[in-house]
Amino acid sequence: MAEETVISPDIKFIRELKETGGETLKKCYQCATCSVVCPISPDDRPFPRKEMVMAQWGMKEEIFSSPDIWTCHNCNDCSKYCPRGARPGDVLGALRQRFIKEAAVPGFMGNLVTEPKMTLVALAIPLLLFLVVLGVTGHLGIPEGRIVYSKLFPIRYIEVIFLSAVGLAGVAYLTSLSRFWNRLTRVNGRGYSKAFVPALVETITEFLKHSKFAKCEANRDRKNGHLLVFYGFVGLFITTLWITFYYYVPKIHSPIPLSDPMKWFGNLSALTLLTGSLIVIANRTKDKGINTRSSSFDWTFVIMVLLVCVTGILTELIRLAGIAALAYPMYLVHLTFVFYIIVYFPYSKLAHMGYRTLAIAYSKMTARDVEA
Repeated sequence: MAEETVISPDIKFIRELKETGGETLKKCYQCATCSVVCPISPDDRPFPRKEMVMAQWGMKEEIFSSPDIWTCHNCNDCSKYCPRGARPGDVLGALRQRFIKEAAVPGFMGNLVTEPKMTLVALAIPLLLFLVVLGVTGHLGIPEGRIVYSKLFPIRYIEVIFLSAVGLAGVAYLTSLSRFWNRLTRVNGRGYSKAFVPALVETITEFLKHSKFAKCEANRDRKNGHLLVFYGFVGLFITTLWITFYYYVPKIHSPIPLSDPMKWFGNLSALTLLTGSLIVIANRTKDKGINTRSSSFDWTFVIMVLLVCVTGILTELIRLAGIAALAYPMYLVHLTFVFYIIVYFPYSKLAHMGYRTLAIAYSKMTARDVEA
């Protein structure tokens, strides 16, 4: 006789999911069209059909213990062909947002960053911190003479603030990733094996090429924007390391002349990130014939990326124009957006990079990702 299974729906979870982009959840009647048309759905454990029914039943623990909500790349082929307009792609996006929020360490940071209504508060925190530090150290004012941003905000203060904040955020993120991995292995019954490293290397290679995006039909053009954003961030990270080397080794201090190769590389990276973010925004706003919509959580992140680029470019241009009264305030605003992107990384849209990497690597390690 088959063993009886009792399911206790989490009504609160269903309600919250519908409020964060999954309002079409109940339209799904399990026809499996979504799983059939998905170009990256595996043979033996196809998605998103099972995720839709588990979400309808409020099976939060089961959903959050599955790698498949992260294997989804939000191509939205499923939403395009869904005969009921249930928008499975949006539902899985809402599930990922809920996971990031609930996996946050500490928990209040999940509420602060994943909830768009808290965005102004999240931005006010670093800005007030900067103003307090400048006030206490006697740097709160427009410095005279040549515009040099370190005269307003000395490099050592920036290093202490950002390195401390990033260090704490990094520890919190690694804790969340560790808990996610333990949940995967505990529920799905297979832990670390020697196949993990090759699986991880293959996953990272796919990320660098964005090869999964090329398999999308309805949203294929997302690949270009995402690639530019990704490599724009990589370029700016390299630029940061380059500047740090200049500062401590040959002791070349800012402002760096425009003729310097580091400056060229940094500006090119910024333009790459700006172009990518504009392509992403344009792609989201145009009519592609898909019954779908981007959540406010997604919009908040892409707008923050755009603002980082715009304020960074304005910071340089206003400095070159010699307008000190605008340059220094713009620099503070830019630092605020940089803080948001970097320090809030574990709680923003960017957090999916770690969860998705582990989920896909786990799927490859356990041979779950054999595609049709």
